[in-house]
Amino acid sequence: MIHLKNSTQIALMKDAGRITGEALLVARDMIRPGISTYEIDQAIRSYIEKCGAKPAFLGYQGFPGSACISINDEVIHGIPSRNRILMDGDIVKIDTGATYRGYVGDSARTIPVGQVSDEAKKLIQVTRDSFWAGIDAVRVGNRLGDVGSAIDTVVRKNGFSTVRQYVGHGIGEAMHEAPDVPNYGTPGRGTRLCAGMTLAIEPMVNIGTHEVKVLPDGWTVKTLDGSLSAHYENTIALTSDGVLVLTEVEKGF
Repeated sequence: MIHLKNSTQIALMKDAGRITGEALLVARDMIRPGISTYEIDQAIRSYIEKCGAKPAFLGYQGFPGSACISINDEVIHGIPSRNRILMDGDIVKIDTGATYRGYVGDSARTIPVGQVSDEAKKLIQVTRDSFWAGIDAVRVGNRLGDVGSAIDTVVRKNGFSTVRQYVGHGIGEAMHEAPDVPNYGTPGRGTRLCAGMTLAIEPMVNIGTHEVKVLPDGWTVKTLDGSLSAHYENTIALTSDGVLVLTEVEKGF
């Protein structure tokens, strides 16, 4: 069942989204060669808790961190570790969430570490662009297939591939609610969009094949062919007046 939110609930989700987005800014400002993913995770947790919120990921289905931190060919769900040290040329995906007054925000960014390749820069930009193309299709009366198609069209036009095994989702009092939000689809098909929907839209884009595998840790997802992957996510609310991007706190990031 899809849980539509009223204006009061969306306002609470905006607070949770702001805290989530600010936590990503804290992480971004720490990114440099030589820092561990554990240090970044701890800073995210500290910031979220300082805001009076709870890290939504910590303990979720047993996940041990406050953020999923995934490097290079890791797509999503990387486990923070003292032994994972960022190096010049890496791209790092940071995905985190905050629960505040009963509502959840969820957001992710891909950040370059030092000097990265032109191909990595293009991948990061295309992934971001595909998200915003999807947002342009989020309108009352449209369908989820319109959103997924818009995302996938940008990805394929640039010669990359859209991960299909993992998708976006509804969000609200729970981190994962109905409906699933694929980053691919057929225009005019799928669930109809209506005011009050709150969604986490999150294209995951690979340079090579769209196929992925899960590592023995049970969490980390990698590209099957070892190619680079990028991730971009925001929590959004669809209202009668348009789309609110609840986790974007700095334009251009």
